[in-house]
Amino acid sequence: MKRRSFVQYAGLGTGALMMPSLLLGNNIPAEALLEPGMDVVLKKKMADVALNTAKSLGATYADARIGRYLNQYVFTREDKVQNVVNTESFGIGIRVIANGTWGFASTNAVTEDGIKKATEQAVAIAKANSKIQKEPVVLAPVEAYGEVSWKTPIQKDFKEVPISEKVDLLLSANAAAIDNGANFVNSALFMVNEQKYFASTDGSYIDQDVHRIWPTFSVTAIDRAAGKFRTREAMSAPMGMGYEYMDGLASEKLEGPMGIKLYRNSYDIVEDATMAAKQAKDKLTAKSVEAGKYDLVLEPNHLGLTIHESVGHPLELDRVLGYEANYAGTSFATMDKWESKNFKYGSDAVNIVADKTQVGSLGAVGYDDEGVKTKKWDLIRNGVLVNYEAIRDQVHMIGQNESHGCCYAQSWEDVQFQRMPNVSLEPGKEKYSLQDMIKDVEKGIYILGRGSYSIDQQRYNFQFGGTMFYEIKNGEVVGMLEDVAYQSNTQEFWNSCVKVCDKDDYRLFGSFFDGKGQPSQVSAVSHGSSTARFNGINVINTGRTI
Repeated sequence: MKRRSFVQYAGLGTGALMMPSLLLGNNIPAEALLEPGMDVVLKKKMADVALNTAKSLGATYADARIGRYLNQYVFTREDKVQNVVNTESFGIGIRVIANGTWGFASTNAVTEDGIKKATEQAVAIAKANSKIQKEPVVLAPVEAYGEVSWKTPIQKDFKEVPISEKVDLLLSANAAAIDNGANFVNSALFMVNEQKYFASTDGSYIDQDVHRIWPTFSVTAIDRAAGKFRTREAMSAPMGMGYEYMDGLASEKLEGPMGIKLYRNSYDIVEDATMAAKQAKDKLTAKSVEAGKYDLVLEPNHLGLTIHESVGHPLELDRVLGYEANYAGTSFATMDKWESKNFKYGSDAVNIVADKTQVGSLGAVGYDDEGVKTKKWDLIRNGVLVNYEAIRDQVHMIGQNESHGCCYAQSWEDVQFQRMPNVSLEPGKEKYSLQDMIKDVEKGIYILGRGSYSIDQQRYNFQFGGTMFYEIKNGEVVGMLEDVAYQSNTQEFWNSCVKVCDKDDYRLFGSFFDGKGQPSQVSAVSHGSSTARFNGINVINTGRTI
């Protein structure tokens, strides 16, 4: 597949331009995905070669990550299969500390000789860098876990499901969209399996088997007479699950206003494509919004992106400290705000947690990529900023002695570094449904799904769109709107949050392709929430020009 074609088909979701980095590796036949890979006993033997070599060369710390990364992507358009991609990448990355300085090297020659050479290179890099290192690396202590394992709790391995079944499902969704008035439809299914083995001189040998899946599509309806077209993206969320996510169990569906179906823990792509075609047609004749102040009712599939950009990124400690300034910017959530212990990031209704253990989430693993057992911790409690996202060589900078367990590398050949964990808004404690929330709104807009967005280099001033918009008047949804985007700044926006629905409305949003670092890497991350209301937010009309 040509890169231009791949990017075109990949443009079905947020951050898709980062997707080609996940294709690094060898093209393989689908049946090769089922091969077991290197035995865990041999992995331990190979990892020990790296650790022992590093120590013999004077390293005070070393870790080794043996990774086998398997990907399968299926692309379709209308009644045709565009492409099926199967890839495998296998190798080892070795990270060391020598003379108080990091060094890293990697190789796909997972043999004793290959590993020794890569380790020698990592130590040499560390010693060379130490000549300009101003302060030595300080690592927080971590428990030695010995030989342990962890696996995503899946019911159905995507590798065992025939490609023909996946293709038939996507083409059925496409047909449903066309039968219900769509003119064009692209659909895709992304499936990832990371088989990762971590070993360190701290005494851990950790074997993990991580699974992720993302079904998605884009439906387009055209009014040729008016020269207009409208699209509606899938309401699916990428999930840390197996192929069982595609089973579409009725018990996992929630009902929204205007007959809208919402999905949690399972997904019915044919049903969603059917709705999407009808809604894309409705968007062609929807009323254009009148700019002004509105109360916004934001559902989780939409709010997740806002959380990602306005909370997840600005609370990455390396960004706060300026380490990401050249590439992605800095953060308004500076250390002095955290040190004050009373900075109101949001209202009392806002409780935001980081959680690398959440079942079904993209970021769920048992241990991060430097051998730290994952956990859940507060970022914002009752609206007050209480913590950041930090790893072993960062936490001493904020007076803590335990890593948060959010270190990650996109592959064995990339160095691991601090990445965003799952960052989620906790649901409200009292019983309060979406229907209750809508009844309490006099003048508002209900926004679903992701759209275009813009946010400044400090993650402060922003603008967000969405997929679908519904006008709320006097406690009722009265019809569809178009051309909606809202503008605010992070602190003003989160302080306008007055209500969050209860846990029965809680769902996940996610991204396979959160980009960061130089050279850039991607990671997968989820953001959970229940539907939330934000009062008095400035809404603009994106379809009108001055």
